[in-house]
Amino acid sequence: MTDMINRWEIPSLGLEKLAIASVPLPVLKAGEVLVKVEAVSLNYRDGVVADNGMGVPLTFPFTPASDMAGTIVAVGEGVTRFTVGERVISICITGWVDGAPLSWAVAPTQGGPIPGMLAEYVATPAEWCVHAPKSLTPTQASTLPIAALTAWMALIELGHVHAGQTVVVQGTGGVSLFAVQLAAACGATVIVTSSSDEKIERAIKLGATHGINRRRVPEWQSAVLELTDGRGADHILEMAGGDNVRRSLEAVVNGGRISVIGLLESDKFTAPILALLGSRASITGISVGPRRALEDLVRMIDQHLIKPVIDHAYPFAEVPQAFAHLNRGAFGKVVIEVSRS
Repeated sequence: MTDMINRWEIPSLGLEKLAIASVPLPVLKAGEVLVKVEAVSLNYRDGVVADNGMGVPLTFPFTPASDMAGTIVAVGEGVTRFTVGERVISICITGWVDGAPLSWAVAPTQGGPIPGMLAEYVATPAEWCVHAPKSLTPTQASTLPIAALTAWMALIELGHVHAGQTVVVQGTGGVSLFAVQLAAACGATVIVTSSSDEKIERAIKLGATHGINRRRVPEWQSAVLELTDGRGADHILEMAGGDNVRRSLEAVVNGGRISVIGLLESDKFTAPILALLGSRASITGISVGPRRALEDLVRMIDQHLIKPVIDHAYPFAEVPQAFAHLNRGAFGKVVIEVSRS
């Protein structure tokens, strides 16, 4: 094992300042594990944090990205959760083991304000990792900590989706495609909205039942009502914000659930109060989940052999290109392959 490693970092705010640096191998502290990073998946949040901090204080130089898969090569004093050679994935919200959500002040997130994972090796508290799925490669496993867990929290942990229900999934990014697969695995009927017929066709191959092209049908809620014989959808994953929330309210079944996840169109949303009162719908904000839920998700991934959708995997030397791809939009996840076991 080398004494020096490579990692990506920014000296100050600005994703365009991202550069590779040679730094000493991390020194393990008690309770930590040293992980040889094999893959890092990118989330929309990672680029925003690097660009403007996303409201959290960063210590520079700062290494972005929270989602990692790798192999433990050393354990610190007192570590009992893992042994050398085991494959792990990171968690995003560091102090949230289970139970009610914690504030970010109490449970800060990896990849900002806590330094991220875009390095050949990272030293991280053992409590901030879970065992990786046995059925996935490191490249696939790296996509779970934020995208898959967010979909899991919206639909299964909090939404209790089950066979016979209808789920509307907006878009075809990482969270959305995990939602398609998880909902279909639970026996639900899945309706996907997208601006691309080609992406809709690919989502149907993953388990969606219907697709609505929102360019041709901008008031897509009317198509949802038609597909459900006027009843509406039980669950809607709201990814856009803005006026789109009004459409979600009009498309949801009486007493149904809208999970607000994305802000692709606006970081605010507007909706008529009378429509909300009339629908009796629950509007819930989703922000990843606790470690225990990620462990539950890993078990389902292995049991149902769900395979994450990866648009493209970039080598470690092409991290800027990977972020550019993320910003253009991806069908599924963009991953960086750091090293191979």
